[in-house]
This record gives sequence, C-alpha cells and structure tokens, in this order.
Amino acid sequence: MKSKIFIAFMLMSTLLSAKIDIATSIAPQKALVDAIGGKNVNTIAMIPAGASPHSYEPKPSQMIIISKAKVYFTVGIEFEEAWIGRFKSQNKNMMIADSALGIKKIKMVAHHDEDEDEHHHENELDPHVWTNPKNLIIMATNIKNTLIRLDPSNKVVYSKNYIKLVNSLRQTDLQIKTILKNTPNGSKFMIFHPSWGYFAKEYGLIQLPIELEGKEPKAKDLIMLMSKAKKEHIKAIFVAPEFSDKSASQISNTLKIPVVKISNLGYNWHEYMISFAKAIAHYK
Repeated sequence: MKSKIFIAFMLMSTLLSAKIDIATSIAPQKALVDAIGGKNVNTIAMIPAGASPHSYEPKPSQMIIISKAKVYFTVGIEFEEAWIGRFKSQNKNMMIADSALGIKKIKMVAHHDEDEDEHHHENELDPHVWTNPKNLIIMATNIKNTLIRLDPSNKVVYSKNYIKLVNSLRQTDLQIKTILKNTPNGSKFMIFHPSWGYFAKEYGLIQLPIELEGKEPKAKDLIMLMSKAKKEHIKAIFVAPEFSDKSASQISNTLKIPVVKISNLGYNWHEYMISFAKAIAHYK
C-alpha cells in the first residue's frame, strides 16, 4: 500500500514539475519567455546567433523539439512565413501565439534610390519590433497571458516575473534616453540592414539603409550612398554579423569611417539596446 502511495506521489510530483516546452523564432523572444516563465518553461529560439532570419533553415534536431512544443511564439519575420505551416503540420496540437500582437507596425525604410521594380517595398511593414523597450513590454504582456492560459496554476509566478521584467524594460528605456540626451533629434546613422526602425522612431533618430532585404547595392547606388554619407556627415556605418559587410566596407574604406558591428538578435535585449545607444551617441 505504501509503495502505491509513493508511486502516486512521484507521478504527481513529476506532473507538477514538468516544464512547458516552448518555441520562439529569435533569441529576444526566448529571453522574454524565460524571464516570465522561469523554472516552469523550457524554451528554444529557432534562429541561432549569427544566422540570418531571411534564409535560415531549421535543423532536424530543432524539428524534433517543435514536435513536443506546447506553443510557438511568432514575431512576424520572414522565416515564419516559410516555416510556420510546416511546424504546424509537424505538431498539430501546438498553439501558435503572436508575441507582437498589438504593436503598431511602421513602414520598412526603403533604399533612398530604389529601382522601378523595387517600389513595392515602400509599403512593406518593418518586422523588427523587438528593438524598442516599449514594444518588448507589449510582447511580454502577450507572452504572460499565453503562459497563464496554458498553465493557470502558476498565474501568480508568471504575473510576479512579468512585473519585474516590465520594470527592467522601463529602466532600460530611461537609460537609453539618458545616453542619447546630447544627441540631436533627427540625427542620422547609416546601416546595412535597416533593422533599427522602431528604436530610431522612439528616440528621434533616422536610419539610412545601404540595402533592403539583404541585397547589396548596385555600383551606381554605392556611389550615391557615399555622396549621401558625406552630405549627412555620417561618422560610422552599422552592420549586423548576420549580413554581409562588403558594401559597408567599401564605403568605409573610401570615406575613412569605421564599420561598427552590432546585432539586435541577441538574448540579452538590455545589452544590445544600450550598446547601440552608446554607439549612436559616440558617432553622432
């Protein structure tokens, strides 16, 4: 009798301590899920550090994890358009939750001198919503609500962790404003892939993209970009390690300005936003 009670107790303990398997597209989402879910979640970011969200293909080992996930948090990037349908067919019971629900999307910054056949990009919405602390708060709210729906018994834990996370995000916002306090409103920065649009909009900056959708500029466009950089007194060119820096290096070598590598796809959202703010302030 005692052995049966012990076995029942062990089974109950296992069920209570079982973690929720969760999949996300990028590391910043994983960071939010981990912060809110704590010990109750087991999270994977499908796109690893250094990989491009435009072209990454999941590994077989990741597809195995997808088959066990309770929920997949989307964020609206190109990778999801290609793979979410396949993920859903792999795991029909997996919930699909939009972590960016409620965020007002802005237009993707287009190349300043697009060819005629590229004009359709002008109305494309920018998916890089995670570069603004206020957007991360909205994402955190969506994640918290989904976790409570999946696991209502831990509502108090998720709510407490959520409040702590929101406070951290608000502090990051204040810190960025302090760093940029002497950076004139409307300051421009040149960047290979225009992935800091929400950050720029929030803090009164303007990004000048070298490319759009990962495409290197043509020779005539490169000349125009160099002229633009001179005119705007650009002091640095920002590139992400996920993309080529070939054209950025060409401009850098010609104009004798540095190339600064920085990614917004890292796990530590506080670190990458503060680092970017400091870089902008330094090269203003």
